[in-house]
Amino acid sequence: MAKASQLHCSFCGRNRDEVKILIAGQDGHICENCVEHAQEIIAQELSTKQESSSGSNFKLNVRRPAEIKKFLDEYVIGQDEAKKVLSVAVYNHYKRVNSKPQQDEVEIEKSNIIMVGETGTGKTLLAKTIARLLNVPFAIVDATVFTEAGYVGEDVESMLTRLLQNCNYDVAAAERGIVYVDELDKIARKGDNPSITRDVSGEGVQQGLLKMLEGTEVLVPPQGGRKHPEQKMIKVDTKNILFICGGAFDGIDKVIARRVNTNAIGFSVNKEEQEHQRKNLLQFINAQDLKSFGLIPELLGRLPVITHLNPLDAETLRNILTEPRNSLIKQFTRLFELEGIELKLDDEVLDFMVKKALEYKLGARGLRSICESILTDAMFELPGTDTRQLHITLDYAEQMFSKSKLSILKVA
Repeated sequence: MAKASQLHCSFCGRNRDEVKILIAGQDGHICENCVEHAQEIIAQELSTKQESSSGSNFKLNVRRPAEIKKFLDEYVIGQDEAKKVLSVAVYNHYKRVNSKPQQDEVEIEKSNIIMVGETGTGKTLLAKTIARLLNVPFAIVDATVFTEAGYVGEDVESMLTRLLQNCNYDVAAAERGIVYVDELDKIARKGDNPSITRDVSGEGVQQGLLKMLEGTEVLVPPQGGRKHPEQKMIKVDTKNILFICGGAFDGIDKVIARRVNTNAIGFSVNKEEQEHQRKNLLQFINAQDLKSFGLIPELLGRLPVITHLNPLDAETLRNILTEPRNSLIKQFTRLFELEGIELKLDDEVLDFMVKKALEYKLGARGLRSICESILTDAMFELPGTDTRQLHITLDYAEQMFSKSKLSILKVA
């Protein structure tokens, strides 16, 4: 017994009485606690070596601008000008990332993008589709949750946390990824003059974004900074991360209208062209309009590429229903096919859906709600029955739509 009491762990020095298990070796002993710690260290070292030897799992698939636009055409209807601007900006960005430094020291700057368009016109869809084509990590973040550092809310660094999570914390891949910042217009400052009071979710957030958009090394909390303050930070260099910002900028058409003369008079004035311009003032947008709306000049300088999305007309909405690879009608047809039911819709039904979407100004998102309101009863009743064909007529569509909550919305 006297000899047993003298035994101790050779690593931590604990006596035999202080541990549960003491494993004997040739010249020493080790306790169960030290074994667990050693196992954790081995696993961490092996994973680090494996990552450094294997490199990134994301192999960049750079395409030419015409190829990028062709791919976008399969998923997004219309918006040809926005597609061209995006295709060129993305191609130039990744050409810059892959290029080797030249002796003449010409340094190509980042081409971050800002997209302006009404809700439901396809801003998020364009960004997601480009990321899918290029095979790069992609994160969608909402600017409305960000506040100035030190206040309740999320810090701007948390957008990089989501990018890292989407590529399993592969830093090399994340540093070539795409971040889509949605609702950028919601962080506009409240007035055109700098405020003497704190604008913690507006101008302060814009200032926090400046260095990140331009390119700097950011210490990113891997689990989010608020709930785990003790965690080890990950260093991410943002100089090769492409930032695409989008927003509806509701009311900016009035700012543009003050600058653009759409009320010219005289015999040579084309009234139809003037009316078309008045309906789509976003085509004349520039950085000065965004500054008047509430974005600070320093931020606009780091978002050099500005493009707009046209409002959706009846023809475009009709094409959105049927043409894209994953169009709404194809999706619902597949859902019924899985139940062994063939779905047929009359052309008048499609026109009715488009008419309602235009009335309620819901954009492409509104088409989904209208389809659901018409087909929900059928999707509830038909599974498990002997029905093998469903034919939707205009009368049936109007009847189902009148029963839904959408029908009581007031038309703007």
